[in-house]
Amino acid sequence: MNQLVGEKLSIVSSKAQTTRHRILGIVNEEDYQIVFSDTPGVVNAAYKLHENMMEYVNASISDADVLLFMTDTFENEMNHKETLERIQRLKVPVLCLINKIDNSDQTKVMERVVYWQEKLPNAKVYAVSALHKFNIEAVWEEILALIPESPPYYDKEEISDRPMRFFISEIIREKIFIHCQKEIPYSTQVEVEEYKEEPGLTRIRANIIVERDSQRGIIIGRGGEMLKRIGREARLDMEKFLETKVFLENYVKVDKDWRHSDAKLKKYGY
Repeated sequence: MNQLVGEKLSIVSSKAQTTRHRILGIVNEEDYQIVFSDTPGVVNAAYKLHENMMEYVNASISDADVLLFMTDTFENEMNHKETLERIQRLKVPVLCLINKIDNSDQTKVMERVVYWQEKLPNAKVYAVSALHKFNIEAVWEEILALIPESPPYYDKEEISDRPMRFFISEIIREKIFIHCQKEIPYSTQVEVEEYKEEPGLTRIRANIIVERDSQRGIIIGRGGEMLKRIGREARLDMEKFLETKVFLENYVKVDKDWRHSDAKLKKYGY
């Protein structure tokens, strides 16, 4: 979605389940508006959080005019049978995008193309590299040919339906996914407590929420080194995104088993 919209709205890491929310990316041109809905990856629910993530997926499938089904050259099959069967039954057009072909060879790519053509006989299959924008133009042309005419849903100046605090929290969460291992990224939530714009400077104070005291120690790191690294890299990305200097303060707090509680998930915006 970041390549299609032209802005980094969705955070990226090599770990599965990095995206937790449904994020809209809005592309406005003189004669059209396209609203992309980037969803979490399809998962078999192990936590209340996963159940919420799958609700975003199902809602997006229900209201899509065109479905872009994202896979890659490393994914041999879809791990969620019910969702695959639902996509197979869809009446709207489906484009199957096999991403990361720059990390594979031609034999493997063709094997994946044949596999998905068999699994989704009504879909058009494209081998793409989002990183290098390979075949993205062809996908664009197909989307423009398929979308129905309607009035614009959003103001022409908007690029998303999410507030700025959401994107700030996601930037911090991305750095946690990049630098922390095992269960730590999945146990972490970020809350922006203060977002204050001043001339030439934006002041931000954020709380990194974890589930256990031991996780708090890992996020902080020896001598505070991990927290400093996360903060430093997040601040640099924020300055690019906001186009201004940023003063960032991060704190780490424990909210026991927040992923399992409906009330806590609602509190954190799920």
